[in-house]
Amino acid sequence: MISLLSPRRELGEFKKRYKWMALFVVVVFGGLAARLVTLQVAQHDRWAAVARENITKTFWLRATRGNFRDTEGRVVAANRPSYDVYLTPRAFLERDESAPDRWRLRRDEVDRVGVLLGLDAAGKDELAARILAVPPRRRSHQVEMYSDISRDQMAALETHALELRGVDVVARPVRFYPYGSLGAHAIGYLNEVNAEDIERLRGQDYRAGDAIGRSGLEASLESILRGQRGSRRLLVDARGRQRDNADNIAPVRPEHREAVPGRDVVVSLDMELMRSIQRAFRGHPSGAAVVVDVRTGRIRAVFSKPAYDLNAITSGLSRDDYQQMVDDPFRPLIDKTIFETYYPGSTFKPITSIAALQDHLVDPSHTVECTGRYEIGTQRLRCTQSHGYVDMRMALIQSCNVYFWHIAEQVGLERINRFARDFGLGERTGIGINSESPGFLATREWYQEHYGQFRFGYTLNTAIGQGNTRTTLIQLALAYSAFANGGILHAPQLIERIEAPDGTILEEMPPVVRRHVDIAREHFQYTDEALVGVVNHEEGTAHSGWIEGGVLVAGKTGTAQVQRSSFPRGVDPRRAWYFSQSHAWFAGYAPANDPQLAIVVLVEHGGAGGRMAAPIAIRVMQDYLGTPETTPAPAPGGSRNRPGTRGAPAPRRRP
Repeated sequence: MISLLSPRRELGEFKKRYKWMALFVVVVFGGLAARLVTLQVAQHDRWAAVARENITKTFWLRATRGNFRDTEGRVVAANRPSYDVYLTPRAFLERDESAPDRWRLRRDEVDRVGVLLGLDAAGKDELAARILAVPPRRRSHQVEMYSDISRDQMAALETHALELRGVDVVARPVRFYPYGSLGAHAIGYLNEVNAEDIERLRGQDYRAGDAIGRSGLEASLESILRGQRGSRRLLVDARGRQRDNADNIAPVRPEHREAVPGRDVVVSLDMELMRSIQRAFRGHPSGAAVVVDVRTGRIRAVFSKPAYDLNAITSGLSRDDYQQMVDDPFRPLIDKTIFETYYPGSTFKPITSIAALQDHLVDPSHTVECTGRYEIGTQRLRCTQSHGYVDMRMALIQSCNVYFWHIAEQVGLERINRFARDFGLGERTGIGINSESPGFLATREWYQEHYGQFRFGYTLNTAIGQGNTRTTLIQLALAYSAFANGGILHAPQLIERIEAPDGTILEEMPPVVRRHVDIAREHFQYTDEALVGVVNHEEGTAHSGWIEGGVLVAGKTGTAQVQRSSFPRGVDPRRAWYFSQSHAWFAGYAPANDPQLAIVVLVEHGGAGGRMAAPIAIRVMQDYLGTPETTPAPAPGGSRNRPGTRGAPAPRRRP
């Protein structure tokens, strides 16, 4: 039997289904409405920002790094414009018609950019390959393709800027050092941040491509010099070309935030004094010098030879060039003024004299006969020559080792080391740049620990600046500065003040005194007379460098033996004799009758200090502080405490 549904029954069934369909439609459209409200109201700011990012391009404006100027206002480190080429890869790609999910290169556009940049065929191919190598997710973003292009290349691109798609030339400041390698270790250099730097400095707004100070003042003053980056946001179309917003195609306005330049720093260095030292070192492959203002402790010159060109190392050295510097036996990467340590040789003898005088252990007028040798047990120690009978003054003037070996018997190792520490040896000066060495003063306990016993010969070596006593040039310069100013040991300073870009002084650095060395004035005067005699007395070890009518210079020469078990890597065996020669020292101050500058000069493997180092130091002081026309000749052996020397003139200029 066939059962047929009546029209009424069919209508009832439809009504039941209609209710479920209506409910489904309400739920779906309700969900869509809720989602729409969420997107348009609750998450409006988020998605509006995403939309703006799709139609805008942000250019980050790097801040101009603060400049360095020397104490006379000369520019030591500044910035020059570098023009970098950024491409938006998407502008050089189009979809492949045969495979819509693939992209192909618009070769004509690439070649056009290549022509404007002056690239040859190989250069154009390389540019095309670099564009294709950009990951798909980054093809809508700017990618740096060329840095520091020439002005001609920049002009060509700017001339055709309206015709080029996705090409931008961005100017950025690049560090420039007018003096090249002069003062390189103290000034320091920059290079690009790496992933470790960005992670370590998280929160300080460092980005890939930023430069950061790596050494010297550039590193220690990074936060002061760096400044704060700015930004420029522009409206662009789908091809990355800049658009204006005259048609109100999007509620976006161009934004511009100015970069904040870094602060300028006035350093205590005098670059003309540095040039004078550089000229005086011609002919010497390796050495160093430090000049200190005895009244303030400000460093007027730090010279380390050889050094590296700051412009070359900041721009980026090739691996071969860097390896060449590493293998150089004269060590251009090493700062010889604060990192390297040396035996001070006879420049240490004034400290031994002060130790004997202050504790009244030796009568300075008592004479000792120098026969050219000193016997200790079965050993015979030799002096430079037979000096005859000498007192303390003539022993310093002629640098008689025998005399100081005799007084070492009364003074002792501990007392010598105590006075050496008072003058700042054996401890870091706190100059605040690079890795400073503390030097070394060997104690009785140290000898017992390392050699199993203590011998009196160790004291004899210490008294003349040999053995295991080591010092840096900056330590010795500050010690002689204390000799010159009557016992004030300053902290070294490389910074005079910090200024705003408009020249407003933000902070000044006053002199800092580390300690007052407790030495009787008459002992300083006695030592001063002897140090003047070293240069001006006919028998003085530095008299060969004496300039008639020149500035009155006081100081002490030194010839420090070199102990090497092997020669530096890369040295030609035929030149091995050079590296076996002693280091040549001179440490002193000028003008001796009114001390202003202390100077230390080291000529590595130069031999005798009086023959090599003293003429350099005396000539530098003469060039900087006076002229033969205005400075009378000093009396031999005179000093600021002796008659006949008070008529010396004021210096030509005060550092």
